Amino acid sequence: MRLQNKVALVTGASSGIGRATCLLFAQEGARVVLVDVNDAGGQEALAALKQQGGEGMYIHADMAQAADCEAMVRAVEERYGRLDILFNNAGISHAADDDAVNTAEEVWDLTFNINVKGVFLCCKYGIPALRRAGGGSIINTASFVALVGAATPQLAYTASKGAVLSMTRELATIHARENIRVNALCPGPLRTELLMKYLDTPEKKNRRLVHIPMGRFGEAEEIARAALYLASDESSFVTGTSFMVDGGITAAYVTPE
Repeated sequence: MRLQNKVALVTGASSGIGRATCLLFAQEGARVVLVDVNDAGGQEALAALKQQGGEGMYIHADMAQAADCEAMVRAVEERYGRLDILFNNAGISHAADDDAVNTAEEVWDLTFNINVKGVFLCCKYGIPALRRAGGGSIINTASFVALVGAATPQLAYTASKGAVLSMTRELATIHARENIRVNALCPGPLRTELLMKYLDTPEKKNRRLVHIPMGRFGEAEEIARAALYLASDESSFVTGTSFMVDGGITAAYVTPE
């Protein structure tokens, strides 16, 4: 098993990428701590994990609250004695997110509090735990839109994911000699509830699909497998990367500098 004897903490664990990753990590031998604000979804994901024979626990925590992030990490160490993998996956894409003119300040602040401040706070309290374990892997969920921009306006979300990329690169550089690897996982458009609630007509779906060279949406399980690689010792010389899992979008649209 690729994560045998590892302890992994996954935020945004109740659905989508987070849920799929928790199930896969458990299948690969990790003890998994599921974190979310959606208690019903989090408990359901934990039940699915245990039904397949995995070991884990659920914690309610708001990523924008320092006290919650600190308590979350403390609970992991109290239960399992260590933390080896920190997957900062929780994030939002607000329905009212638009361009600079039409995005409300409250939407901007909420998006950054969860998508950026949340990653910072998880690292603030998670990195000391990784040090105590002798090192480990941090995976931050960014997005392909941080590199190419969104086809429809979602300025706060796009800017927040750009911030995640920058934070990832600096953290990777700072902590490389401590055996702590930090990578940004950059999914393309996925067939998840988060995106499909916006692409709610065939026309909207086709407008997005025309930009994807592979001609289809990705699946949460495909992103989970990329997270597994970054979490495992197989990626032991990989840090500071923007790990693209996007069906070829950035290959088609990003010009190398």
